[in-house]
Amino acid sequence: MSPPEGAGPRPDRDQTALGEAALDQTTLGQTVLGHVLLVEDDDGLRILVTRALRDSGYRVTDCRSGAEMWRLLPQGGVDLILLDVMLPGASGLDLLRALRARSTVPVIIVSARGEEADRVLGLELGADDYLAKPFGRPELLARIRAVLRRSVVAPAVPLGGETLAFAGWRLDLRSRTLVDPGGAGVDLSGAEYDLLLVFLDHPGRVLGREQILELSRARLGSPSDRSVDTLVSRLRRKLDPPEGEPPVIKTVRGSGYMLAAKVERR
Repeated sequence: MSPPEGAGPRPDRDQTALGEAALDQTTLGQTVLGHVLLVEDDDGLRILVTRALRDSGYRVTDCRSGAEMWRLLPQGGVDLILLDVMLPGASGLDLLRALRARSTVPVIIVSARGEEADRVLGLELGADDYLAKPFGRPELLARIRAVLRRSVVAPAVPLGGETLAFAGWRLDLRSRTLVDPGGAGVDLSGAEYDLLLVFLDHPGRVLGREQILELSRARLGSPSDRSVDTLVSRLRRKLDPPEGEPPVIKTVRGSGYMLAAKVERR
């Protein structure tokens, strides 16, 4: 979704007023699908995205910088952050790094021209998905819906029933809760959860990048870049076994990755 032709970084007063008036309003008569915090310093693009989301039933709060984002977040109720990489002051990736140290709110990073380095680093830092500029309204809405769908967590329930056990770990499918062998919970992003499910559904099977992309519900990248490898590395660090024990997810040189553990459904 690109700004209107000829639109500069500072639209005219009427356009700005129209965009700002839309920020904290929800389309009357529509069910609110979620609350999106949009962090984008391009005024024209910010107004277009805000309108598109409001027209589709989302509540939108916007800001132009990381400082404004930190001021707005404590107000609560944010379901997803749409975070531009190129921002004044701290970059979107710097903000994502700081955000992940204190919150698991879903984040979609927006990267100019879809730079692979931005995508890989964003996933490494804990982003749930990415959008490459320019993007259209259908892609914007589809990605937001997918991330929100993955991030919905059911109320906590006792482990049992729909639980996958492997190498001392337990994954409760109803609550999307991962518990380590010592009984401690481990946070997973939406993309990490989907990737883990792919491996748990295919234990002992070598999976290449293309197969992982086909089997996963998440937007993990493309076979030609390192996004899948980055996400696998991130998941492996969270499943890191005690020293001297073999890794849960093995690298099969030249072929892909394999879950080296038996999986039991309880």
